[in-house]
Amino acid sequence: MALLFRSTNEQSPAVNLREAFLAGLAPDRGLYFPEKFPQLAPEEIAAFAQLPYHEIACRVLSRYTDGIISAEALAAMCRDAYTFDVPLEKVYDRVHVMRLDQGPTASFKDFAAQMMARLMGRFLKEDGKQLTILTATSGDTGSAVAHAFHKIPGVRVIVLFPFDEVSVSQRKLMTVLKDNIRTVAIDGKFDDCQAMVKQAFADPALKHIPLSSANSINIGRLLPQSVYYFYAASRLAKPGEPIVFSIPSGNFGDMMGSVVARAMGLPVRKIVAPVNDNDAFPRFLSTGVYEKISPSRNSLSNAMNVGHPSNLARLVAFYGGQMDETGRIHRQPDLDAMRRDIFSSSVSDARTRETICEVWAKYELLLEPHGAVAWRGFLDWQAREPLNGLPAAILETANPAKFPEEIEKNMGWSPDVPAAMTAAIQQPEDFDRMSADYGKFRDYLVAKHR
Repeated sequence: MALLFRSTNEQSPAVNLREAFLAGLAPDRGLYFPEKFPQLAPEEIAAFAQLPYHEIACRVLSRYTDGIISAEALAAMCRDAYTFDVPLEKVYDRVHVMRLDQGPTASFKDFAAQMMARLMGRFLKEDGKQLTILTATSGDTGSAVAHAFHKIPGVRVIVLFPFDEVSVSQRKLMTVLKDNIRTVAIDGKFDDCQAMVKQAFADPALKHIPLSSANSINIGRLLPQSVYYFYAASRLAKPGEPIVFSIPSGNFGDMMGSVVARAMGLPVRKIVAPVNDNDAFPRFLSTGVYEKISPSRNSLSNAMNVGHPSNLARLVAFYGGQMDETGRIHRQPDLDAMRRDIFSSSVSDARTRETICEVWAKYELLLEPHGAVAWRGFLDWQAREPLNGLPAAILETANPAKFPEEIEKNMGWSPDVPAAMTAAIQQPEDFDRMSADYGKFRDYLVAKHR
């Protein structure tokens, strides 16, 4: 029997992975989350040490796709999706940086987007249906989704991004694509883009348009992102030994991937989830009172400029609570358990810049702003708790070349640019632009689907 997924708002019926994946958002505006987590035995996890990334992905994801996709088809998708490296660079002792920037758009978002595109393409082909994917991006999601779904039959993609808060290279990686891809620059914040996407899903006037999402509100984003935690542990930890992860966190989808891995049986000593100046989560963890930040604060680590992270609803649900899409907590989670498992601190732009310079001076390791937040957050946690010789993986989620101005300002030189980014930057852009007005966006969607 296929695994079921329930809404964090607890007002919609449970559905299987295929239904949750294609819907994106539950009818009650909640987020789908597994009813229970399939378990991997310790010996299965230990065996990952001998497997390539795509096989680990297949073994982890098969626990969710059983009964939905054949084992052979899933294995082929994983081989096709994961053709790039996942470097684990030793920095000192057993502390490593996991570089998730080797995919087609030089961002960790490629790991989920590449698998999502293959799954969705297969489902739509089987059903003979068309689908429009709406996605909001604070930096890297848009380009990863656009590249993964480019020319996928049956799929139209519309990406909303805050015009003033993405770097030029981040923008060009999505705005140079045409065909079934359309990008819309919003004169506002990421939270405005995300709110417009969520409102569109709930709008009766758009019921005639089949909509889904590729943001981390879609469970199809989270499950593939759990895989690289298993991969890192298989290379860095001894069998059964716990590991520490430090994950720069904005909308908390990446961090939730580590929660999923842990729930499936991966031994994790601590999840470190540092944020930038948008510090709603560390304040909640400290006080038990959640207050979203509106408008969100603009920081160097722009992909993390999120005043109300959507995935907190899933995190709260995982710990037995209930939070709705507006951020209102209807039932408190087990905060003591959450604090035992997770540490979070806020890293200012000044500390981000200092970290980039300090890490280069000490280790000749180049971090971009998001990776610098992860590094500083890890040090913040270490000031409170000793690592005690355990392995640790600090996530670098984007290539430094995506932030050349900031690297040049701090280091005095520009980072090397991956070939894919060079090719994109040289192509002409084509995107639409509008204010953060949902009525105008609804009219835009209707016009695009006549």
